[in-house]
Amino acid sequence: MERSGKVLYKNQLAGIVWQDDEGYGFTYDAAYLNSPSAVAVSLTIPLRAEPYLSKTMIPFFDGLIPEGWLLDIAVKNWKLNPADRMELLLTVCKDCIGAVSVEGINKED
Repeated sequence: MERSGKVLYKNQLAGIVWQDDEGYGFTYDAAYLNSPSAVAVSLTIPLRAEPYLSKTMIPFFDGLIPEGWLLDIAVKNWKLNPADRMELLLTVCKDCIGAVSVEGINKED
């Protein structure tokens, strides 16, 4: 089962983050990479065409997920599984503090 989300940097599509049977990944959008104004979404994820792959959630994206009482509110209100990091990322990181946000991609999109 693959789940994915659009990664936006200052409301501009920067790339796609996903989870599949192999683990997690992130790849920059080709048009974003070719833009003269392109900047890395994180110092730990420099601009490059090759995807970033990991068996666990890429730490930068895991860090976007709220913690503590804010996580408790999100889990309760949206009836989320607190152990499903990808579900949390795609559901609660649409309006993060800072320049980066993540929007889930529906299969119909």
